Amino acid sequence: MEIKLIKTEKDYNQALKRLEVVFDAKKGTPEGDELELLSILIEQYENTHFPIDLPDPIEAIKFRMEQMGYNQNDLAKIIGLKSRASEILSKKRKLSLEMIRQLHTSLHIPTDVLIQNY
Repeated sequence: MEIKLIKTEKDYNQALKRLEVVFDAKKGTPEGDELELLSILIEQYENTHFPIDLPDPIEAIKFRMEQMGYNQNDLAKIIGLKSRASEILSKKRKLSLEMIRQLHTSLHIPTDVLIQNY
């Protein structure tokens, strides 16, 4: 097992190829340890070189509502008034701290998504 830091795209591609070889390795074996180390190194490289931005807060609310089968009336029950829900969804009103708390609790949307500017 020869593990090295992934510093270049070439290193990254080599690590991915090796990962395919040891992918089904059993825990506690040398190959299993190699799989675990490669996974950590690949994840670190990807997080640095291919970061994924957080979604737009309102789009996240709409997406979660769709997943849960909620409509605007359901959102109004969470944040207060139907008119307020409409203003939020059309981005005419900003989310208040209390709305963020309620949305986080009810829709399970991470607060770091909801507090972003939009």
